[in-house]
Amino acid sequence: MSSRKARAVFPGSFDPITNGHLDIIDRGLKVFDEVIVAILVNSDKRPLFSLEERVEIARSACRGRRRVRIDTFSGLLVDYAMRVQAEVIVRGLRAISDFEFEFQMALMNRRLNSRIETVFMMPAESYSYLSSRMVKEVFRLGGDVSELVPPVVVRRLRAMTDGPHRPRGTRRKGRA
Repeated sequence: MSSRKARAVFPGSFDPITNGHLDIIDRGLKVFDEVIVAILVNSDKRPLFSLEERVEIARSACRGRRRVRIDTFSGLLVDYAMRVQAEVIVRGLRAISDFEFEFQMALMNRRLNSRIETVFMMPAESYSYLSSRMVKEVFRLGGDVSELVPPVVVRRLRAMTDGPHRPRGTRRKGRA
């Protein structure tokens, strides 16, 4: 048996981390010795949570998962993977619509560095529709997201509002 450690990078914006992300992390831990949750620094996007907040939230959500490391990166993912000595990029596929984009990215990453493999994992059926964007939109419109995200995310979302489920700056009906 080889003593070589298999390390995987699970990249994303994680704005916010969802139960679907945690499901992919847990599935990755069944296959790899370590999973690095790599939070993308992307100056082109305006995230709901700052990079520092996303790191704190991910660390809290992954507490108790000993073989998970939370990190940040910018630039090319394959360059980051080489820096952290990871051989695999893990990507979650929710639906067929994800496949085309993810397939193109995997092929480009392979072209950039053929030593890095991409592994696609499907989340549990109950999370197959879930995205961070959807969580933010449902919350913004007053919906309950408590079964879609870890408790730390619910607390952080509520802390951003004037009251439960109401984003800052929104008005109550009948009020000017």
